[in-house]
Amino acid sequence: MKKTMFLALLLVLASLPVRAQQAIWGVMPLVSPEIHADNSVTFRFAAPEAGSVRVTGDFLPVRTVTTDFGSFDAPGEADLTRNGEGVWEFTTGPLQPELYSYSFIVDGLRMPDPCNVFQIRDTSTITNVFLINGGYADYFKVDDVPHGTVSKVWYHSPVLDMDRRLTVYTPAGYEQGTERYPVFYLLHGMGGDENAWSELGRATQILDNMIARGEVEPMIVVMTNGNVDMQAAPGETSAGFVPPTTQLPGTMNGMFETHFPDVVNFIDSTYRTVPHKHHRAIGGLSMGGFHSLHISKEYPDMFDYVGLFSAAILPREGATSPVYDDMSGKLQRQFATPPALYWIAIGEKDFLYDANKNFRATLDAAGYPYEYVESPDGHIWKNWRIYLTEFLPRLFKK
Repeated sequence: MKKTMFLALLLVLASLPVRAQQAIWGVMPLVSPEIHADNSVTFRFAAPEAGSVRVTGDFLPVRTVTTDFGSFDAPGEADLTRNGEGVWEFTTGPLQPELYSYSFIVDGLRMPDPCNVFQIRDTSTITNVFLINGGYADYFKVDDVPHGTVSKVWYHSPVLDMDRRLTVYTPAGYEQGTERYPVFYLLHGMGGDENAWSELGRATQILDNMIARGEVEPMIVVMTNGNVDMQAAPGETSAGFVPPTTQLPGTMNGMFETHFPDVVNFIDSTYRTVPHKHHRAIGGLSMGGFHSLHISKEYPDMFDYVGLFSAAILPREGATSPVYDDMSGKLQRQFATPPALYWIAIGEKDFLYDANKNFRATLDAAGYPYEYVESPDGHIWKNWRIYLTEFLPRLFKK
């Protein structure tokens, strides 16, 4: 009896490593994407019974899609060709250095590449990513340099009467030192959250690499959640696995701007900051640019550096808040002592291009100084990552 029980125990113990590592055996034998020496890329998908397989990604020519809500630019698509073994393939021409995203469309169903474990979430869309090295794309790599610390930090907002989460980057050596640092508040766009800039924007890799090269001053970077209806990113709160959505009633209604001093006060009381306007910057993309514009004019003594990346300018229809009242008067007060840097950047194909053009006309008419950068393409992460690499070196120069 004892011998039988002993043998049974051995069998159970022997099976544990197998069960614990079951996921290993699900790895696909195909290589996709395969990056070649000339920077062309081959995509592969095993689906012998499929009728069609396409790849869609931001490395393909943009296509115009027309819907009931109007026309907009979307990533291009390309057909894969099936070989005799039922594997579908497509090879690009040589690609320029960049972080690219893509998905497959199999018989009309969009899905990620099962051979590529590297994925990102943008709102409710999951895509795979790959990196072509070289040029400014080298900022996006994890390089052999001193690394900062990325923390997920909870703070209490008295204005919103809730606990909320931030992503905070502290530069290499922060924990071992006593030095105080300037702070850059980096804000995401609609559909994003406090994870967006660190995951989609590669902000932490950019900061590590640019600080290590001496191109950027060491700084603390605070990445907020701009959705006042949410405590934190989807699936990371007590609300459980609620699907991400842009349909949030508190979005761009003035409350995020109103509560922002709560964020600044928390950071100044928790981290070794230099709590002064000249050592604070704020910037963001799309909705984050909108927030940066209105926060900086609402609190003109808080930020000396302002970055608007493809920024929305005007409040949403029906949004009523004191924050959005008397815009001309608040801009006048802000520019009475002009910011050290007021920086506007947008793509020539961005759907917010005209709104930014009109805003610049307002600044020009009043004689308010700013710098303007216009780039190719539209409302995409490719532009925003580049804007970040161009904006950071301008901050906090001694």
